Amino acid sequence: MDRIVENKHFINPKYWGAIIISAVILFGVSFLLFANHTKSTTIERDKVTIESVFKGQFNDYIQLSGQAAPISTIYLDAVEGGRVEEMLIEEGSMVKKGDVILKIANNDLHLNILNSEAQLAEKSNFLREVRLSLERDKLSNEREILNDQYQLVAKKRAYEQNRVLYKNKLIAEDVMQRSEEDYHLSLKMLAMLNKQRQQDSIYRKIQIDELSDNLLNMRRNMTLVKQQLEFLNIKAPVDGQLGLLDAEIGQNINRGQRVGQINVLSSLKVEAEIDEHFVDRVKVGLKAELERVVTKSKLVVKKVYPEVRNGKFKVDLVFTGTPPENIRIGQTYYFKLELGHPLETLQIARGGFYQSTGGQSIFVLDKSEKFAVKRAITIGKQNPEFYEVLSGLASGEKVITSGYEMFDESKKVQKIIFK
Repeated sequence: MDRIVENKHFINPKYWGAIIISAVILFGVSFLLFANHTKSTTIERDKVTIESVFKGQFNDYIQLSGQAAPISTIYLDAVEGGRVEEMLIEEGSMVKKGDVILKIANNDLHLNILNSEAQLAEKSNFLREVRLSLERDKLSNEREILNDQYQLVAKKRAYEQNRVLYKNKLIAEDVMQRSEEDYHLSLKMLAMLNKQRQQDSIYRKIQIDELSDNLLNMRRNMTLVKQQLEFLNIKAPVDGQLGLLDAEIGQNINRGQRVGQINVLSSLKVEAEIDEHFVDRVKVGLKAELERVVTKSKLVVKKVYPEVRNGKFKVDLVFTGTPPENIRIGQTYYFKLELGHPLETLQIARGGFYQSTGGQSIFVLDKSEKFAVKRAITIGKQNPEFYEVLSGLASGEKVITSGYEMFDESKKVQKIIFK
C-alpha cells in the first residue's frame, strides 16, 4: 500500500526568485530612507588653515600699486620743418621757459623771406610813386582852378563894364551879349572843374587807402614770415625737465613732427590700474595713503579714465601735500585706496576658499572641532585682509579659509573629518 510522502520544504522552490528580488528591492528602499548620504572626507588638521569669525571694524580699502609721473607733460612739436643743425640741451636736463633746446635750418624758408622782403620793397616804391603822381595831379588841378578863377573875375568885370557902356549906348548889343556869354561860360567851367576836383580827391583817397592797406598786409605777412624763423628754434614752453628728445644732428624734421616732451615737476601724480570689479566704486575725490619706509603721504583721486582695457581701468592720484622726498618718476609705489568709511561688521580672513566656492559656502567647524560641515554664506565687501560676512556665520565660529581643491575637486564633499 502506497504512502503519501510529505514535502519537507517550507517554501516552494519555484517562488525563490521572486522572494530574492523582493528582498533586494526592500533593502534598497530602506537604504534610501534611512542611510546617511553625506559625502565626507578625512584629512589632517594641520593641512588646512582655520580662522575665527569675529566682529570688528572693517576698513573698506584696496591695496594698489602705481607709477610716479609728472603732474603734466608738455609735448614739443616742430612748427617748421628742416634739418637739425644744433642740439643745445640734453635729454633729462632741467629747462627754463624760453630755453632753446635745438635749432633747425631751413633754406627754403630763408629764400621765402628774401622774396617777401623784395616784394615789400617793390610795393613800397610803387605806393610812393603813386602818391607823388597823385600829388602832382592835385597841384595841376589847383593851378587850373586858380587860372579859371582869374579868368572868371576878368570876364565878370568886362561883362559888368559892357553892361554900363551898353546902357549908355556906347557899345553895340552883340558886344555886351558876347561878354555876358563869356562870363557865364567861365562860371560853369569853374563849377565843373571844382566838381571834377572833388571827385579826383575822393578817387585819390580811395586809391591811396587801398595801396596803404595792401602795403600794411604785406608788412604783417612779413612779420609772420620772420616769426617763422623763430620757430626754427624749438624752445621750452614751461619750466620742467626735458624728459624726451627724439632728434639727432642732421636729421630732417617734418612740420608738426613730435621731437620731445617736457615733464612739469611742480608736482607729481601716481598712475594706477584697478580691476574692473571696482569700476562702479572708484570716484574722483576718494582718499588714499602711500606708505614708504618711515613716512606716509596722503593722496586723492583726481581723474578716473572711463575706458576699460584687459579687465582694468586707469586712475590718476595727486598728493594733497608735499610729495615724498626722493620720489622718482617711473618708480612703482604701493598705496591703500579707501573705498568707503569703516564699519562694524562680521569678518573672516581672506583665503583660498573664496576661489574654491566663489564665496558662496565655507566649511564650519563643529564645537568639538573634530569635523567641519559645509555651510552656505554671503560675502559682502572685501579688502586685502578680510571679507565682510553678510549672512551664514556667527561671531566666534571657526572656519576653514584655505583652498578646498586638494580634497574637494568634485565640490561634492559636505563634511570634513579631522584625523
